[in-house]
Amino acid sequence: MSVKTGLILAGGGARAAYQVGVLRGVAELLPPSIQQPFPIITGTSAGAINALGLAGRSGSFRSRTRALAAVWASLDSDAVYRTDARGVIGNAFRMLWALLRGNHDGQRPLALLDNSPLRKLLNDIIEFERVDAAIAKGELEGLGITAMNYTNGHSTTFFQAQDHVQPWTRAHRRSAPCKLNVDHLMASSALPTLFPSVRLDQHFFGDGALRQSRPLSPAIRLGAERLFIIGVSESGDDFESDPHPEIAPTIPQVLGQMLNAVFLDSIQTDLESLQRINALVAPLNPKQLQAAELSNMRVIDTLVISPTRSLSELAREYINELPRSMRWFLQKTGSIKTTGSGGALSYILFEPGYCQRLMQLGYDDTMAQAGAVRAFFNVAAPGTEQNKNVPPQHRGVTTGHSSLTKRWLHLIGRRRTNV
Repeated sequence: MSVKTGLILAGGGARAAYQVGVLRGVAELLPPSIQQPFPIITGTSAGAINALGLAGRSGSFRSRTRALAAVWASLDSDAVYRTDARGVIGNAFRMLWALLRGNHDGQRPLALLDNSPLRKLLNDIIEFERVDAAIAKGELEGLGITAMNYTNGHSTTFFQAQDHVQPWTRAHRRSAPCKLNVDHLMASSALPTLFPSVRLDQHFFGDGALRQSRPLSPAIRLGAERLFIIGVSESGDDFESDPHPEIAPTIPQVLGQMLNAVFLDSIQTDLESLQRINALVAPLNPKQLQAAELSNMRVIDTLVISPTRSLSELAREYINELPRSMRWFLQKTGSIKTTGSGGALSYILFEPGYCQRLMQLGYDDTMAQAGAVRAFFNVAAPGTEQNKNVPPQHRGVTTGHSSLTKRWLHLIGRRRTNV
């Protein structure tokens, strides 16, 4: 019996483009005929969108990652949130007015940005009915999308899975079997204060990274026996230093640190806990585990790929790609060029240059660990002759951006054409 591999896609707004580059690299390292190397997939926030984008398509794993990369390569802010003055400045004043008045009608969630364009994009590019077909064929064992319940603060994993997978409940964490749809994605990716919360049943839900203290747990509960984790946090120590530490933090800088705390801290902490459990369980045989009342525990192998460069610093290189209205708003609330505020920018910079740069970084980081990736999937390295005649620009993520790419995005979204 093959080991069930779980794919964990963390949240992080525009940073999730990095995950697509990693997936492209994995697809190139695995045999091209592989349909789905990840029978269990869990995603949070923008990682949830990638999870459905990967599971909600037909074709080989390589063709799915290629289609997902085409979407991100053609992405711009207009496809995610309204960038016109009314959409940006109007929402900001509406929030300020609600705060000054001290009341709100409760019917329309407050947020700085209107992400209604994202809903249309997701409906265009994801085949939600494909998930049922994949589960029925046994290609997919379970798919989980996590959001946070604003009413009680519980981290809720909405999942579609095979019949043997049972719901679970833990402290401040619960699961809910359902048929996943665009509302679950909008809820899971509702960045706090930036995007509006989404009503599911009787409760409003927001970004799944909020209160997600155990981001590895959903995949394990769905049956994963080893985990392939794609993070969006720089590996090692923080790369970014504040060049002006004597300056009081700006609003974008504070927001950036808040988003870092939401998206980047919990997965590292949970991974450390898993590694400690592995160290405890690994030396024990089944009889010893039973005697220690640990018979339900097992070693979970992991492979983590995360950025080798600071995404905050990269984001500042592409600030001029931001729509004029967003540049105006960030300039009025604090300079993002002269203070350590690139963190906030790195989450909302849904622009082609930045996203393509992140995809290329993800691809390069994966190829740098090619041996570890092949060992994780127990795949032998092929001969090198096959790749010698392939131009370098065709081995990674295409960095060019043209009208043809946008037409391809429209094609794969509207016509559901396999690539």
